[in-house]
Amino acid sequence: MPQLQLTFDDGPDPVWTPRILDALRAADLRATFFVIAPRAQAHPTLVRRAQAEGHDVQLHCDAHVRHTELSEAEGRTDIRRALERLADLGVAPTSWRTPWGVHAPWTEAVAREHDLELCGWDVDTHDWRGDSAEAMLAATGPELRDDAVVLLHDGLGPGARRTDCDQTLRYVQLLGASVTA
Repeated sequence: MPQLQLTFDDGPDPVWTPRILDALRAADLRATFFVIAPRAQAHPTLVRRAQAEGHDVQLHCDAHVRHTELSEAEGRTDIRRALERLADLGVAPTSWRTPWGVHAPWTEAVAREHDLELCGWDVDTHDWRGDSAEAMLAATGPELRDDAVVLLHDGLGPGARRTDCDQTLRYVQLLGASVTA
């Protein structure tokens, strides 16, 4: 199995993030969690647990809104608010994944001003649709190569068509089984 960069957006979630962390630990895998700042603030023990277990915690947003739907002033307020909330938790992000990966003309300049690297992904599991883990693995399998950045979600964000993260958890377990096999 290739060395993958597993990433999770839209958490932390009090139900699903602990289960994802358990699955990652069982498979001896590390991941990056791009958090929604108010959720991180509401669940600081999950942020601390992720960090203590060797995972990276980075910035997703304060409000999960496409940058193309925000004015530059609104975007600047969102990132400032998010960074303040994360700083209160002792988190100093160096990377930023924007909601839906959508950038506006101002996104790159704001990232530079805050010394943040904009991060995308190479492999989209589309786990937000609620597909089975097996279907997601079959669809993404050919794209899983060394250093591929895999997009997953440990929370239910806007636009999710699923009611839980069970198949995301199962996907991680399947990846973990293939790594340890």
